[in-house]
Amino acid sequence: MAGDTIVAPASGPPPSAICVIRISGPATREALYQLCGTQLRPRCLVRVTLREMERAVPLDEGLAVYFPGPDSFTGEDVGELHVHGSRAVIDGVIDELCRLPDVRPSEPGEFSRRAFANGKLDLVQAEGIADLVAAETRLQRIQAIRQLQGGLSELYDSWRSRAIACLAEAEASLDFIDEADVGSVALDPAKPRLLARDIAAHLDDDQRGERLREGFRVAVLGPPNSGKSSLVNLLARREAAIVSSTAGTTRDIIEVHLSLGGWPVTLADTAGIREAGDSIEREGIRRALNWAKQADVTVFLGDLSTDEESCVASTPARSLQVWNKSDLRSPARDPRVTNDDVVISCRTGKGIDELLEALRAAVAAVGGHPEDGLALTRVRHRQALKRAAEALRRAAQVETMELAAEELRAAAHALGRITGRVDVEDVLDRVFSSFCIGK
Repeated sequence: MAGDTIVAPASGPPPSAICVIRISGPATREALYQLCGTQLRPRCLVRVTLREMERAVPLDEGLAVYFPGPDSFTGEDVGELHVHGSRAVIDGVIDELCRLPDVRPSEPGEFSRRAFANGKLDLVQAEGIADLVAAETRLQRIQAIRQLQGGLSELYDSWRSRAIACLAEAEASLDFIDEADVGSVALDPAKPRLLARDIAAHLDDDQRGERLREGFRVAVLGPPNSGKSSLVNLLARREAAIVSSTAGTTRDIIEVHLSLGGWPVTLADTAGIREAGDSIEREGIRRALNWAKQADVTVFLGDLSTDEESCVASTPARSLQVWNKSDLRSPARDPRVTNDDVVISCRTGKGIDELLEALRAAVAAVGGHPEDGLALTRVRHRQALKRAAEALRRAAQVETMELAAEELRAAAHALGRITGRVDVEDVLDRVFSSFCIGK
């Protein structure tokens, strides 16, 4: 409810050194006074003793700050209490706050949703907050902060303004259809056509922004006992996969998460590829090949200690040919090894740095240059942009201004839904439900 005051921890789960408890709503100032026993000056962080309201029993020693609306994150009166991060302290403070009338625990994403409702941020910026909280690598952080700062929003709003300008021309030509100078206000079909091309160019990005946000998929394929599990463990720097000399040990796909020079990567250890094997092993091989078909990069790991050819499966991904066990057999005179291949030894660690650099380069070739320009980051945005571009193309082709105006109106509406400039009640729950409680 709009008249409620909400409260929630805005920092990580306990125990921790410090917990920030956030309050937002009309009762914020009174709630701070009741717990702190003093009226707080706006935007001044002060040391306070938090006490139970009825018995005046101390709850904790901490810091408090008050941000009067509308100059706050949510646009409402906002308060923060910086307390010790034990479960007992956090629960005690929140329980005490919720004793006040119209104060309640917040729902997930409710602080950001109120900021959206009060015009402090749009939907694209709100999604940028969620991405920033979830960011695990430097490049994910760069992309998220750029989105939070409004770069994507400005781009989509500018396209919506262009669509509305075209709509105004179309409607003006309808208003003055009986006038002699109607040609001076008629819609120029080149304008919606050019806007559709700009949107199409933005869409033609190989889903790089979405891949960066979600992480790039790297599959490790090869024959049994080529060292796939050893390689995955070595790159993960932990025992993620079982290593055994028995062929066919790996049945299920084991995923580990890495950062390669800022690129987020999900690395998959898969079942050894071979013709024989029992039904369970064959199922593992089938899953391995299916996972590889969806991968962005595939590592084919061959075994130098045998005379078998590398098992290279057909996948749409970029691929790296890697040869393991160089400590057992020199690759110098091996006809299978080319200048483009990477030679390693999981036992000694030789060649691993070269492999990491080759992997980083392969992922970067897929990911492009996230530090340059603005990238699509959500399927929701992509779908709306496709609808807008299609409507703009139809607007440039139709023979009547009435139909052109309808298509332009649809395009402007689709673009407005991305940032929330038009009615988007049906998407708000989906956007904000993924946020943590204190956001």
